[in-house]
Amino acid sequence: MSRYIADVHTHSRCSPDANYSMSEMAEAAVKAGLDEICFTDHVDLRSWRDYVPPERFDWTPMVEEYRRAVDQWGHRIKIRLGAEMGELCTDFAKAERYQEDMPPIDFIIGSLHVMSGRFGYRDFTHVDEVADQFDEAVADYLAEELTHVEWGRFSVVGHLTLPLRYANERYHMDRSFAGHMEAVEQVLRAVVDKGLGIECNTNRGGMFLPDGDILRLYRRLGGEIVTLGSDAHRPSHVALGIREGMELLRACGFRYYCTFQQMKPEFHPL
Repeated sequence: MSRYIADVHTHSRCSPDANYSMSEMAEAAVKAGLDEICFTDHVDLRSWRDYVPPERFDWTPMVEEYRRAVDQWGHRIKIRLGAEMGELCTDFAKAERYQEDMPPIDFIIGSLHVMSGRFGYRDFTHVDEVADQFDEAVADYLAEELTHVEWGRFSVVGHLTLPLRYANERYHMDRSFAGHMEAVEQVLRAVVDKGLGIECNTNRGGMFLPDGDILRLYRRLGGEIVTLGSDAHRPSHVALGIREGMELLRACGFRYYCTFQQMKPEFHPL
């Protein structure tokens, strides 16, 4: 029996940092042989680029894009509507207002992309500017991740080791989370206790976020809910690393990975 293959972290032009329609992304998913794609456009609680978080979030563009994609490609692939809610700890009350206005949705990724206020809320794309304080920035980042999990109104923690994407892939800083595993374990224990999950972000075919060490720790702690997402922002990135991520999860002791429908996990054999 063939395996079910899904990419549940993708972005369309409904995100400030992407330019392609959901229909174009869904077409790429069909061509990549996926069974399912979930759109998780950014819904952020902190300003970045030209984006300023409104008091109430307008979900209409996402819903309209989603419907067009389903009309065009829903006969070829399962298409889900999700969201990547970022920087939730900026204003949990506003995040809850956003969710009050939310349409029926399948999946929410809770993510952090910026450093703490101690570092001027820099985006981690600028981690080179605090290279001599990298460990302090990561410690603050993990502390804020813990507050996200304790709030808990989402499905999975997104790309837990995101700072390494920029430190190592962009700036070749050769850093790790090795000195922060106690804090990582605290976050993962809270994830398990809350009945949430984590994602294995395949990083558009780059380094896995998180990697095998943290995935194995999560599994040892009783973690079972884990999703796979490429974080694609363009059609050529859809599905990159997903099949390799499935093999990584299997090697880390997982028997299943998850997709979500109506905020409920569905388990698929690896």
